[in-house]
Amino acid sequence: DLSGKRQLKKALLEEVGLGDTEAPVIGIVSRLTSQKGFDLGFEILPRLLAHHGVRIVALGSGEPRYEEFFTALQQTFPHKAWFYRGFHNPLAHRIEAGADLFLMPSKFEPCGLNQMYSLRYGTLPVVHKTGGLADTVEPHDSSNGSGTGFVFEHFTPTGLAWALDVALRTYADRETWARLQANGMAKNMSWEVQGREYLDLYARLSAH
Repeated sequence: DLSGKRQLKKALLEEVGLGDTEAPVIGIVSRLTSQKGFDLGFEILPRLLAHHGVRIVALGSGEPRYEEFFTALQQTFPHKAWFYRGFHNPLAHRIEAGADLFLMPSKFEPCGLNQMYSLRYGTLPVVHKTGGLADTVEPHDSSNGSGTGFVFEHFTPTGLAWALDVALRTYADRETWARLQANGMAKNMSWEVQGREYLDLYARLSAH
């Protein structure tokens, strides 16, 4: 049900002091370590904020260089970027729910949960094609409207920039955007489904 999505976005922007806007909001909730891939954003995210009307709302803690980077983003673009240093579970979910895009450019990710939370909230993930991210986020295909997010294969700043560019261009097409949101929200990754697959596997193995 997407009926409350706009209100969630408005509430998030007001909470973090970025003001209500129709501009796309990119959410980030992460441990700030090299595994999570934010090195790719050192060059790309400041350029994105300088040349586009996007907003970035980030939450996380970890290595000082990443904390310093997001702090500097907020200081350089005080009306476009906001950073909470630390862990705050209710705020993390408000970011997931209120953002339009969720950025998760992990270098490697055995499973990953935040991209699945995002799909349930109608927030489209932007992810690197690796591990659990590749398993759970279906790349958008503009030819037929399929997909649940935006996936880049090359772990480079250029790869990340490409995915964000495609995402922002797609955001401008409201009909396509709504279809992708619905695609993501329809995914069922609960244990009810996954557990049944394990039971089927064990039944097949025991039959041999």
